[in-house]
Amino acid sequence: MTTTYSALSLLKEGFNGQKGWAKAWTSPEPKSRYDIVVVGGGGHGLATAYYLAKNHGIRNIAVIEKGWLGGGNTGRNTTIVRSNYFFPESVRLYDLSLKLYETLSRELNYNIMLSQRGMISLAHTPAEMEMSARVVNAMQINGTDAELYGPEDVRRVLPIYNFGQRSRYPALGGIWQGRAGTARHDAVAWGYARAASKLGVDIIQQCEVTDFIVEGGRCRGIRTNRGDIRADRVGLAVAGHSSVMAAKAGFRLPILSYALQACVSEPVKPVLNTVVVSPGTGTYASQSDKGEIVIGGGLDRMPSYGQRGNLPVLETVLSGLLEMFPAFRQLKLMRQWAGIVDVVPDSSPIIGESPLPGLFLNCGWGTGGFKAIPAGGTLLAHLLATGQHHDISRPFDLDRFARGRLIDEAAGSGIAH
Repeated sequence: MTTTYSALSLLKEGFNGQKGWAKAWTSPEPKSRYDIVVVGGGGHGLATAYYLAKNHGIRNIAVIEKGWLGGGNTGRNTTIVRSNYFFPESVRLYDLSLKLYETLSRELNYNIMLSQRGMISLAHTPAEMEMSARVVNAMQINGTDAELYGPEDVRRVLPIYNFGQRSRYPALGGIWQGRAGTARHDAVAWGYARAASKLGVDIIQQCEVTDFIVEGGRCRGIRTNRGDIRADRVGLAVAGHSSVMAAKAGFRLPILSYALQACVSEPVKPVLNTVVVSPGTGTYASQSDKGEIVIGGGLDRMPSYGQRGNLPVLETVLSGLLEMFPAFRQLKLMRQWAGIVDVVPDSSPIIGESPLPGLFLNCGWGTGGFKAIPAGGTLLAHLLATGQHHDISRPFDLDRFARGRLIDEAAGSGIAH
């Protein structure tokens, strides 16, 4: 049954503290045992729980979140979705995610505000143009959409770019993916949370994992500040804190955690109708539905868990932006933040069973976590439900480091890792 509200009833609820609205998801006390526990209440954790219930019929599930839903990287990113990667393994992974995003609003009955406005990855030198041509060829061979743009194409999609003769970063062309775009980050988390809760998933916030229950050399559950919770299998989807949780479980991951910062300007009328990435300047930008210019850049290369970022990195990012778009010099910055990303040596994620049997990993997404939420949830759900890899997740197992089968997507990430 769908509840409808008139404009007057919405106004009354606003003044009444929204006391008459039903909760979008339940917040029960944790049970002592579940079939599966997913640690991490961000996009990947919530998506995992949803696909476990929807695709595999497992309903006795708990999502455990230390803080509040979407309070980590899911709420601290620049909302870009795309699949313009180089290697076939990566394209299969990220294109699965993009395809799921394309139907997600209808599937969840929740508007995630997907805007497929396209994305241009700029090339500023002849060498970068040559590499762009190679990437476009690889993308097309691997079955995703891509076009090689020239200068006139860039002028068409970025009319306010600095095309002057003295431009420090001339736009010679670049890689265009028309299906790329943005989605609303909190709507993605809330949509998955509501849908998972309707399927019987327990979503438990303010519940911190302090240790793992290990018996007979296998993970049998978690210890939390709200008591022990046993489970047949446990999934970890905690982004930048993956190495911290791994240490609690008694093993190390090839991960370093860095702050990735971003900022937004004051809102203005539409001036940037696509997502633009400049690997040469280490800057990327888009315009939100509210009119804000959303700006991001490269990593602060000092390992950290601080969610503030720092001024030198912000200065570097903004200097690149203003060289490309001088008109933005007059804008005022409204907010700045940082997310904590887990970076792996080959800039590709880790999906698979951990060195502790019964504990499964979804981590190492680096700067690509938000765009991968639907795929990450689908693949971790498959692992937790069956104990076996999906064909798409198999190349991203932790054992690739021992086998020497790395998937080096440092260039595909779009900014310097």
